[in-house]
Amino acid sequence: MRPALALPVLAALLLAQPAAAQVAAPDSGDTGWMIACALLLLLAALPGLMLRHAGLANVRHGLAAMAQTLVAGATILLGWGLAGYSLAYAPGSEWLGGGSNLLLANLAPLRDGLTVPESAFVLFQMGFAVLAGAIAVGAIAGRARLGWVAAFAPLWLLLVFAPITHWMWGGGWLAQLGAMDFAGGLVVHVLAGFSALALALALALVAGRSRDAQSGGHAHILAIAGGALFWVGYAGAVGGWALGATDDAATAILNLFFAACAASLGWALVDRLLGAHAAATGLLSGAIAGLAAISASAALVGTGGAMLIGLAAAIIARIGAGFASAWIDDPAHIFAVHGLGGATGALLLPLFVLPLLGGVGFDAGITATASLLAQAIGLVVIALWALVGTAIAALIVSILVPLRATPQAETDGPDAVEHGQQGWDFR
Repeated sequence: MRPALALPVLAALLLAQPAAAQVAAPDSGDTGWMIACALLLLLAALPGLMLRHAGLANVRHGLAAMAQTLVAGATILLGWGLAGYSLAYAPGSEWLGGGSNLLLANLAPLRDGLTVPESAFVLFQMGFAVLAGAIAVGAIAGRARLGWVAAFAPLWLLLVFAPITHWMWGGGWLAQLGAMDFAGGLVVHVLAGFSALALALALALVAGRSRDAQSGGHAHILAIAGGALFWVGYAGAVGGWALGATDDAATAILNLFFAACAASLGWALVDRLLGAHAAATGLLSGAIAGLAAISASAALVGTGGAMLIGLAAAIIARIGAGFASAWIDDPAHIFAVHGLGGATGALLLPLFVLPLLGGVGFDAGITATASLLAQAIGLVVIALWALVGTAIAALIVSILVPLRATPQAETDGPDAVEHGQQGWDFR
């Protein structure tokens, strides 16, 4: 049976609890489940997003796109172990975690209030950090310098991702305000989508034009395969945030697929209504918009609500992608799919958790109006900090390492110039 809607209570569980409230020993089933979900998340990022970004890049940029996604994931993973986890989840202020878990020191044999060791929780949360960074970097993958990406990604983790994670999931001020995010609609998708928008605008500013004439997918089969891996792998996000192998986990995964399927068909329908072909890559873009939207409420809404959330997100993201393509170069539509898709789901959460619409309902004292206001504040704050924080991080790194390669290097292709290899053998 699904619990009443109480994400503030969930946030409280992630903070320190009295000794009497602790479970005596980790539950092996829940621990195994969380580790498996963490690996699914990492599968969604590596290789899922690597394939998707490569397939949607220029033919001479595909290998570089994969390498840059990999490097972003690797540097974020290292940053998470050094300081990211501590800043996000260690006891601290309402704004930022403390330093008690730097270098993953002082991890508890059992995460307070949960049934899993803290190391398993660290691993699971690391999957979200890597995934969010890989999504954001996809907006410039294959067109930025590898060294720039390697320097930018860990700085972005510490400046943007870790604080927002603390605000929402670490018991910070947005969680206390009442903003809710079950599995990453705000913390992953809105954050990554608006970070991608900032990076795309920075790339356009450096290039001196609003669109990169060389961009465009060259291997749509790779993009579709990567998108499908992302879709299935993301089941680990919603399933793992149930914090155990429970009915909530199964419900969340079911709703993820219902939303993604409705969104996939919705994107294709909008394509046809706009007089375009129902693109095969669009089917995956729609599905990803749906899973971005349902992330905030996956275990909290009914079957019909999940389908409607996915459909609404696909319509908004598809229309948004059409407008955005006129002024930014974003071949994977990351801003529209993740940013607008996640925002749609976050704002629809207060409506579809109502029991009348099949949701689990609100706890006593929480109204739909108050919840909607908290969601709107959370959305605006996260979107703005993603834009501003990403711009600051990009500016700092650009002082040391140029963002974009020279025009001649772009013409020759970063696959050959930076890696001395080719994604494809043209002989």
